[in-house]
Order: sequence, then C-alpha cells, then structure tokens
Amino acid sequence: MSPVIETDEHQALRSAVAALGAHYGRDYLAKVVAEQRHPTELWYEAAKLGYLGVNLPEEYGGGGGGIAELAIVLEELGAAGCPLLMLVVSPAICGTVIARFGTPAQKRRWLPGLADGTRTMAFGITEPDAGSNSHRITTTARRDGEEWVLTGRKVFVSGVDIADATLIVGRTEDARTGRLKPCLFIVPRDTPGFGRCPIDMELSAAEKQFELTLDEVRLPADALVGDEDAGLLQLFAGLNPERVMTAAFAIGMGRFALSRAVAYACDRTVFKQPIGAHQAIAHPLAQAHIDLELARLMTQKAAYLYDSGDDVAAGEAANMAKYAAAEACVKAVDQAVHTLGGNGLTREFGLASLVTASRVARIAPVSREMILNYVSHQTLGLPKSY
Repeated sequence: MSPVIETDEHQALRSAVAALGAHYGRDYLAKVVAEQRHPTELWYEAAKLGYLGVNLPEEYGGGGGGIAELAIVLEELGAAGCPLLMLVVSPAICGTVIARFGTPAQKRRWLPGLADGTRTMAFGITEPDAGSNSHRITTTARRDGEEWVLTGRKVFVSGVDIADATLIVGRTEDARTGRLKPCLFIVPRDTPGFGRCPIDMELSAAEKQFELTLDEVRLPADALVGDEDAGLLQLFAGLNPERVMTAAFAIGMGRFALSRAVAYACDRTVFKQPIGAHQAIAHPLAQAHIDLELARLMTQKAAYLYDSGDDVAAGEAANMAKYAAAEACVKAVDQAVHTLGGNGLTREFGLASLVTASRVARIAPVSREMILNYVSHQTLGLPKSY
C-alpha cells in the first residue's frame, strides 16, 4: 500500500471516528477540563467501537492494525476538537512495546485491557536533569536476588493518576562493560515506594502532568519488558510511534483551528463582503491548509514505514513528521486566532487555549531543535554538535 493514498478502510475509519468526534466536540472537552476530570465517556465509547486498540494484535482483543490506523483515530478526534492524549501513551507507546517485546504473560495481562480501554498505562522517561540527553537518565535498576530495585525521578508524565501502571525507562549496568544501558519496567501504580506529585501547569488539558519518585521500588523479575541487552531497540520501538502520534495530535488540532477560522471568514462581513474574500485573510489560511496536508503526508509515510518493520527509516520519517506537524499546527492556530481578531480570544470560539496547547508539539516528546540536530547529523552527514 502506498503511504500517500489511503485505503478504503482507512477512509472509512476516518469517517467513523469523525462522526464520534462530532458527537462530543470541543464543548465536551472544555467542560471536562473545567470540571477537572477525565474524558471517560469519550474514552470508553471509543474503546467500545474498537478505536483504542486498533493497533494492537487481534489475538489480544485489538484491531490488528498499526500506528497508521491509530494515528487516524487521534487526528480525527483532534479535528473535532476532542483529542485523547492518552492514545499517544497507552496503546501507542506502551501497547506497542509490550506487543513487540513483552513476554506471553505480559501480553496476556496487559494488552486486552489496553485494547478495550479498561486498563491504561503511562510512560515515564523524562527526568529533571537529563532533558533531551537520554544517556544522562539517572533512574537506575539493580538486581537483588530475584527482584529488581528501582530508584530515581521522572517528570512530565501524563495520566499517572488514572494509569494502572507506568512503563518506566531505567538503566541497568552491563556486566561486560560496566556501562549503564536503558531498560523498560512495568511499575503498577500501587507499588510501595512509587510516588507521584502533580505539576502545576498553565496548560488547559484533561490529562494532568506528574513528577514521579521511585524510592527503592521493588519489582518482580517479570517486570522487565523484553531483553535486558536490547534496551535502545526496544525504547525506540515506543518512541517512534510516540512521534507519529504527536504529529497526528498536532495535525488534528491545526485542522480544528483552521475549520473555525474558515467558517468565521465566510460568515463575518465587513465592508459589504465576507472577510474571507480578502487575500490578506484567505492566503494565510490557504497556506496553513497546505502545510497541514504536507505534514499529514509525512506522518502517513512514517506510520507506513514503522508498520512495515523498517525501524531505521521510520525513525527519520517520524522525527520529520513530528517537526512538520508541530510547525504547521502552531501557524494554523496563530492564523486562526488572528482571523477572528478579538473573538479569537473568547471562550465561545475555543481557540485561545490552543495558543498554548499548540506549542506542546514543538517541545514534546522531543524539541524541534533536537530534531534538526538529528536530521543534520543522521540524514545530511554533518558534524555532530552535541
């Protein structure tokens, strides 16, 4: 299948998810945020319709698709104004890693619940002092008999308050070299020594951010996901889908903002004609649409490569997709607010909060500057600067 031309099944999925999103919409999400709760109604309905687990194996209750299908779900919900951030974390990162590298017991325990929405998982990698340098992660895991003992801190972990467990990136010592290597551990939420504290964010979102502390957290041997000696491969098996899904999140948000601006530009009349008739209004909106469509093409390519098993090419494309989508989203939101003028800052039109939200895709899960570092070094062969 070409990554550019969607199949009939993909188009049908888009239409079906768009209908679900239209039933809820921006007003629903705004109410959820105002009430400081989670979008459980939308989450469970999406699960019932098979959308949450569309990328997970059929034998565990999933749809048997891939990241391409899950990205469609997130993009269309975002375009309707009600994206589900935990789609990025629970089925895309955690579900993918467990499906690819988990033991049969781990798959049986976690994948059916992740697919039907009855269980969720968070993902903890970012640390206060490590930033974008994953080699400086200080959360460590050591063996103690038949157990693992984890110690460290994580920040900006989404949805820990509702997650049944968190997939934690720690580092273990390589017996051969003495160097630390990344490994992945499933930490159930009620594990002794596993604490969380909410981070006070000005960002308006249903999903909250947390700082985690791991104080001598003891885990059974089977908490380790995958091969202890294949940490980076397994880690990026989750990080590349995260980048693709972040791109889909940004594209959906940009499409929502653009649709609001276009509707307003067609309706708002000044000097005897709609403001959308003026090129100063029309051309920037047209450019925003072009940029979003181009970002979607790269996102489709990245998802196609990942689902085809080409992890190396998928890594490059996923980074490019995330970069392009973030830039397109920010520009679309800014232009939408500018098109509405003062109305763009009112609650009625639901655009003002997106000014902050759209910046998230530029920052997380990796900054645009680090993506440019990656492309300049890995793709273009320029000297490494970091």
